[in-house]
Amino acid sequence: MQVKSRLSDFEFIALMASLMSMVALTIDALLPALDIIGESIGVTQASDNQLLVTMIFLGLGVGPMIFGPLSDSYGRKPVVYFGFGIFVIASLICVYAPNLEYMIAGRILQGIGLSAPRTIAIAIVRDKYSGDQMARIMSFVSVVFLLVPIVAPAIGKWILDAANWESIFYIQVLTGVLVMIWFWKRQPETLKEKNRIPVRWKVFTNGFKQVLNQRITMGYTFVSGFIFGSFMVYLSTSQQVFEEQYGLKEEFPYLFAGLAVVLAISIFSNANLVLKYGMRRMVNLATISYFISSLAYVVFYYNEPNPAIYVLLSFFAVQFFAIGYLFGNLRALAMEPVGHIAGIAAAITGLISTLMAVPISTYIGKFVMGSVYPLFVGFLASSLISLSIIGYLQIRHRRDVHTVPATE
Repeated sequence: MQVKSRLSDFEFIALMASLMSMVALTIDALLPALDIIGESIGVTQASDNQLLVTMIFLGLGVGPMIFGPLSDSYGRKPVVYFGFGIFVIASLICVYAPNLEYMIAGRILQGIGLSAPRTIAIAIVRDKYSGDQMARIMSFVSVVFLLVPIVAPAIGKWILDAANWESIFYIQVLTGVLVMIWFWKRQPETLKEKNRIPVRWKVFTNGFKQVLNQRITMGYTFVSGFIFGSFMVYLSTSQQVFEEQYGLKEEFPYLFAGLAVVLAISIFSNANLVLKYGMRRMVNLATISYFISSLAYVVFYYNEPNPAIYVLLSFFAVQFFAIGYLFGNLRALAMEPVGHIAGIAAAITGLISTLMAVPISTYIGKFVMGSVYPLFVGFLASSLISLSIIGYLQIRHRRDVHTVPATE
């Protein structure tokens, strides 16, 4: 039964999208200012600026393990308030950070805090809707959510031109407070008292055991880690590549927005194609495309300078189009065998893939200094390993099917 709400569908979708979009705003609006922040806090190596992007994902991976179970026990709204409170404190730590270490601590805390509204928004949608109606609402939420990465770098650039890098954090805090007030005033609690579950340590331990024992779940989670890790390299080095290697400081927000549009188109087209061709086939084709485009760049531009910007953007566009078909499908494939513990399994698989992606991104990103070539070497290695894992899973699946005794 759906929970009655005084919100219209339009306002509900906008509110849930706003809760989730704080993550994208906090990451992408900061991209144009990475080098300036690095100079301000005494960063000596340009590659260390990438940590301001990658470390927030560490918090986003850990946070759901905390806030998911807490929301099942104490309700959705208190957990969102708590998360926003952590985010405000973390943002102030970033503003007054005297060095890189404090800034990294602040970014990790920002990720932990923002994982609350991002996680709880999905839980609230699930409380109110189910089946096709839930899918419909989540599709509309995604439409609004994907607009933020398109405009966030431009917003960050405008703030930077008008004021200073600290103002970007202040605007993020102000936006977060406004969203929280909107949430407080307009969104009723959706988890009824009778449906609340006490927090027990046994839930975590049993969940970990079941997830770790599922070959399919772990295999596709590892693939997610490699694909997400390679994408994070682009995310953390994009400012460095476009502004420093190509000298396109003013154009950077618009180049970033254009590639975000490609990713959004891919994600939306997947919604229709996956029903026709199935998740496994879509993942296979997308991973092969990702591998081939990476291999092509590595072969064509070996020992060569960076290509013209339109060539680079063409390669990125092909890869991002493939990635758009991978993100959702990989997560869905990993969750298939663990639907009976979907909540805790989603948190655990998300944590594992994030803990993989952060060091992968950090390691590869250190080589992306004077050339974009190492970025594509990282793409190639990640896609090759991913293809190997997918091939292994499918071979084992065929063996398991053939060895199951026939039943009369």
